[in-house]
Amino acid sequence: MQTKYRKFTKDNIKKDFRRNKLLYLMILPAIVFYILFAYVPMIGNVMGFIDFVPGIGFKGFFAGDWMGFKYLRDFMGNIFFYRLLRNTVLISLYNLIFGFPAPILLAIFLSEIPFKGYKRVAQTITYLPHFVSTVVICGLIVNFSLSTGLFSDISAMFGGPRISFLQDAKYFRTIYVASGIWQSIGWSSIIFLSAITGIDNTLYEAAVIDGSNKLQQIMHVTIPGISSTIIIMFILQIGQMMNVGAEKIMLLYNPSIYDTSDVISTYVYRKGIVEMNWSFSAAVDLFNKVINFILLISANAISRRVGETSLM
Repeated sequence: MQTKYRKFTKDNIKKDFRRNKLLYLMILPAIVFYILFAYVPMIGNVMGFIDFVPGIGFKGFFAGDWMGFKYLRDFMGNIFFYRLLRNTVLISLYNLIFGFPAPILLAIFLSEIPFKGYKRVAQTITYLPHFVSTVVICGLIVNFSLSTGLFSDISAMFGGPRISFLQDAKYFRTIYVASGIWQSIGWSSIIFLSAITGIDNTLYEAAVIDGSNKLQQIMHVTIPGISSTIIIMFILQIGQMMNVGAEKIMLLYNPSIYDTSDVISTYVYRKGIVEMNWSFSAAVDLFNKVINFILLISANAISRRVGETSLM
């Protein structure tokens, strides 16, 4: 049976609006929100192409000279460009390789716990770090990373040297990624737990009848059952690869470890806020967003072609 679609005409639109006017009114606040806070701010991208004149409000977008891609060329010709790009990509890759599978594994482990009381306690403990302020988390990390801190105590316990970890560039990425996993693993596992609860229990019963053990059930029932969710979340994370959080890095880093900690977002902050070079920082930020958009569209297209699962 073929579905008949109504023609997209002015009369049909009016009839549909009269019939579903309450639904349209319900969605109106969301539309207004995105127009005001997502689409209108896009005007600010013009700053990346002009010599922005601050202090005169909206007129500053038209008072400055048109600079074209000058700021982008300056950024790509900057002596720090490859360092910024390398650090941004490497931290994002480490987050993707180690951080992305972590909540999936936690969700699978939690779903296999037979005791509900223990399961709730484990979930609560893993969720809690998500609700702790990033400032507090970074304060703990800084204190733990001192030569007299917890990490050095653990190192000394096993016969290692006492090190001020955040003064040594080679430890920064490990600290950043590991602390990020600890802070977000519980909260990020919720969506995978929800997907697991949606798997038909008869599939597990059939697997048990066929003689499958727990590991085989996970490999052949659980993971395939949540594969579409995993793919969607993976595509979304690919689309955020260039967005390494500036807030956390700025709370942890110092000039002695810029070689591994300085990323594009922190550079944009220093140029735009500290040095008040708004046009340059806007151009760099726009460059970041364009790369993210290209990565998102590419990952989505590859997923749709290979696995027939995509965002759209």
